[in-house]
Amino acid sequence: MDFGFSEEQEMLRKSARDFLAKEAPMTYVRRMMEDDLGYSKETWRKMAELGWMGLIFPEGEGGAGLDMVDLVVVLEEMGRVVLPGPFFSTVLLGGLTIHEAGNDEQKGKYLKGVCAGDVKATLAVLEPSGRWDADGVEATAVADSGGYLLNGTKLFVPDAQVADLLVVAARSERGTGEEGISLFAVDLPKEGVTVIPLKTMDQTRKLYEVKLEQVRLGPEALLGTRGGGWPILKRVHDRAKVALCAEMCGGAERVLEMSVEYAKVRVQFDRPIGSFQAIQHKCANMLLLVESAKSATYYAAWAVANDVPEAPLAAAMAKSYTSDAYRIVAGEGIQIHGGIGFTWEHDMHIYFKRAKGSEFTFGDATYNRELVAQLIDL
Repeated sequence: MDFGFSEEQEMLRKSARDFLAKEAPMTYVRRMMEDDLGYSKETWRKMAELGWMGLIFPEGEGGAGLDMVDLVVVLEEMGRVVLPGPFFSTVLLGGLTIHEAGNDEQKGKYLKGVCAGDVKATLAVLEPSGRWDADGVEATAVADSGGYLLNGTKLFVPDAQVADLLVVAARSERGTGEEGISLFAVDLPKEGVTVIPLKTMDQTRKLYEVKLEQVRLGPEALLGTRGGGWPILKRVHDRAKVALCAEMCGGAERVLEMSVEYAKVRVQFDRPIGSFQAIQHKCANMLLLVESAKSATYYAAWAVANDVPEAPLAAAMAKSYTSDAYRIVAGEGIQIHGGIGFTWEHDMHIYFKRAKGSEFTFGDATYNRELVAQLIDL
């Protein structure tokens, strides 16, 4: 197994870094943090022209036919600049669910638009219980007049306000656990769907509460088989975890670079603070965390890209380690910068807030370590 990136992947990395350096500097990020939409339509159009939205989708669905390892390269660069916008929700959540569960007609209707940048999508799973497992899904989908009526409340739905497509997980059968969960494609705006902005710590990633009140859907809205949605969601979550880990690795690496640069120029007691052993130890530990997180993420990306049996285990291991690693690295970066690091004027606090938000997405380290224990029968 070769963990080195190919020449084509390195070219993709350089292209992504150059593009994001030009199109998404911190001035852009701060502007989007204050913007209600949270993204620039012009930047979104340029990303679509580069083919980023369709990287992991087959050519027959309008994509480039690449895999998760290729996408990891781009996501690392997005994490380095803390890119705001609906890319993650569109490609890794809504789009990937359509790819995994949709029939040919549904893929033709939605995925080609996703790949072209014309359709923005998201996925609504989490509810007020805050549980990431199947028992957390309590929204209902009642059969009615040949279609379905959706009712329930979804929380922390990313980019719901700008989404054209909402993929909803709901119970079409009574009971608990993994049985009876179905997936539905809801075109937005839709009568009965109310989207409410949530105040969250990470302003680079807009999250919303979505209320579903007697939302009437036709039979064509069902994705996959009735009651068979949870296995699909598990596959989507595994891939989205790996993608999020790639973002986190990019952000952590950038925090390390900023901290080392600052330690070289910040003078205290007539010496750069980087000459002090305490600072050197912090930087060395940060480097160890970053490189270990990247190793776990790259292996998990290979595992999900090749559908190996241990892919769920690799994804959970990567998320458990990277969640802690990014939070610790971001915290240590602030310590190295001193008081300036957490002021509004400095960029370091933006990385710290992204680290905290990403830590709990798809479950924190403790939750994913429990998944690891279950998967290895501990």
